[in-house]
Amino acid sequence: MVSMHESALAYRHRRYLWVAVGLAAVAAALYAWHSPPGPPSGSTWLGYSLGTVAALLVVWLTALGIRKRTYASTLGTVRGWVSAHVYLGLALLLVATLHAGFQFGWNVHTLAYALMCAVIATGIVGITLYARYPERMSANRQGRTREQLVDEIADLDAKAMRVAQALPAEFGEAVRSSRDRLALGGGPLTLLGGRDRSRVVLPGKGGASAPVANGRQSALLAWLGERLAQSQDGELSARAQDLLTLVSEKRAAVERLKRELRMQAWLDAWLYLHVPLTFALLAALIAHVVSVFAYW
Repeated sequence: MVSMHESALAYRHRRYLWVAVGLAAVAAALYAWHSPPGPPSGSTWLGYSLGTVAALLVVWLTALGIRKRTYASTLGTVRGWVSAHVYLGLALLLVATLHAGFQFGWNVHTLAYALMCAVIATGIVGITLYARYPERMSANRQGRTREQLVDEIADLDAKAMRVAQALPAEFGEAVRSSRDRLALGGGPLTLLGGRDRSRVVLPGKGGASAPVANGRQSALLAWLGERLAQSQDGELSARAQDLLTLVSEKRAAVERLKRELRMQAWLDAWLYLHVPLTFALLAALIAHVVSVFAYW
């Protein structure tokens, strides 16, 4: 399967790559040819020209979000817009740098440039994420929704509890504790790291003990394995083996859900970073343009 962003990069034989290369080449050639009386800067005729092109590119590139949500639009395909967004966004970096003439300082102009670089950098990260994660998320779900993944875990817990009813009480206590103390997700760092903070109380010789880490259901599986190895009862061993199998299936289901949450968290985190930076860039760009014309 080829992701939408991967196919977008090759859209129409990489048409917009060549447009971006042409734009960058023209800008570089003009900059090399131009001989202003002073150092190169945004206040020369070439600086103003390149600045206008850069400003128009910024405004146009931000329109991708609108186009992606306007399903009835006839202004090109979403894949075409994404392709142009990627390649022209990279060309923008060179055009804006040449517009500034490599002159930077502690002012609103450099702020706009820095925000533009941040938007482009996060855009590259976004393209990388969207080229990888949607396909991986689809394969990980195996045709199911996130709600169905959650339901699968609940169903396995219910089956495990039914099997545990025919076993000594400690088995039911362990399975119930594992069910009640399953902990996926949480804060942003926990989600991004894909941490499993599940815990379980495992009955011991001296009675119930303190909760222990049960990431990937490892503690419960180890406990069941020990009980199975110690068993001398054929029927109990068979039921304990069934329970071990169900908990192993639960571990696989939990891992699928954990991967789903982690990948979605990275996509969400990118949006929460890229979109505010884009609006900050637009604000700084307006301030940049206004200040330029105020001191024309």
